[in-house]
Amino acid sequence: MKNIRQTKVNIHRDSWVEINIENLAHNAKEIRKNVDKNTKLLAVVKADAYGHGSVMLAPTLLASGFDMLGVASIDEGVDLRNAKINSDILVLGAVPVWAVESAVNADLSISIFSKEHLAACKQAFERTGLKPKVHIKLDTGMNRIGVSCEDAVEFIKDAQKADYLNLQGIFTHFANAEDRAKTQIQIDKWNRVISQIDTTGLLLHIQNTVGTMCYEIPTSNMRRVGIALYGLWTDMPDDKGFRPNLKSVMSLKGRIVNIHTAKDSEGVSYGHKFVAKGDRTIATIPIGYADGVSRSLSNKISATLNGKQVPQVGNITMDQMMFDITGVEAYVGDVISLLDDKNTIDNWAELSDDRLIMN
Repeated sequence: MKNIRQTKVNIHRDSWVEINIENLAHNAKEIRKNVDKNTKLLAVVKADAYGHGSVMLAPTLLASGFDMLGVASIDEGVDLRNAKINSDILVLGAVPVWAVESAVNADLSISIFSKEHLAACKQAFERTGLKPKVHIKLDTGMNRIGVSCEDAVEFIKDAQKADYLNLQGIFTHFANAEDRAKTQIQIDKWNRVISQIDTTGLLLHIQNTVGTMCYEIPTSNMRRVGIALYGLWTDMPDDKGFRPNLKSVMSLKGRIVNIHTAKDSEGVSYGHKFVAKGDRTIATIPIGYADGVSRSLSNKISATLNGKQVPQVGNITMDQMMFDITGVEAYVGDVISLLDDKNTIDNWAELSDDRLIMN
């Protein structure tokens, strides 16, 4: 017996996330205008579009100049297909050999890098009559998944000769895009492989988000963009490339459920990590670490209330947190915005020493 726990959507709670579709379209177009028109772009929408809602955002990304979508798993791709998203979709992560047929039936492209993948693709073709669409993943230095560069040329040529495959592309992934010297090592490995094969008609993609902005690579004709689409930044080389004008796509908001006074020397929340100096006006909202706001951000972040910045105080609890709103005119029911143009996930990452270094 399998027990399945499903998280329900709270519809009777004064906290919510807002997704700004206009800002998403703006970001996509900002990136597209800085990339050669003949270069294709893949929008990475894995992990439910970084928590923003892949099914909801995919049509806007495709209408804003992106050619393909990238997901982490077959299930993510199937969700998009079920929502009538008809664009090319590439599963960027490793696909279980027993699930290849499911990818074929859903018209998904998959990443392959082993003989076992080739065998599974052949079996899927024999069972369905459909050639699996594949991109070969090279490991040029990420040391995560991919065929080694030493074995890559032979593997690619075998795939090109396989009459049961639809070989669409070859790709790899930068591990240190913020470091030009380390990245050049990966580019050199990539170029050595690419120079030994016939790339006619293939999609060749090596640049991730930072790579798209900072590296021109002639042996690439498609780029993959992830985190920047949602208005966020990763670490970049000191000699930055183009830096598009990005806008935050996600806002996190909660209504004040209580306002009271913490008197001088009184503590707030578990452990009294915040102690009032003089009487302070404290507002509580129903958002906490169970909602994804790390407890490590306690007493570090600020939020927007009626146009003014207010500091979060006391330890963030499981489903509530408090703010010092002294001097701000506010009432129960007023909205406090934790994430907006002034308070971003980037700020939170810096405060928690967890800067985003990713796709």
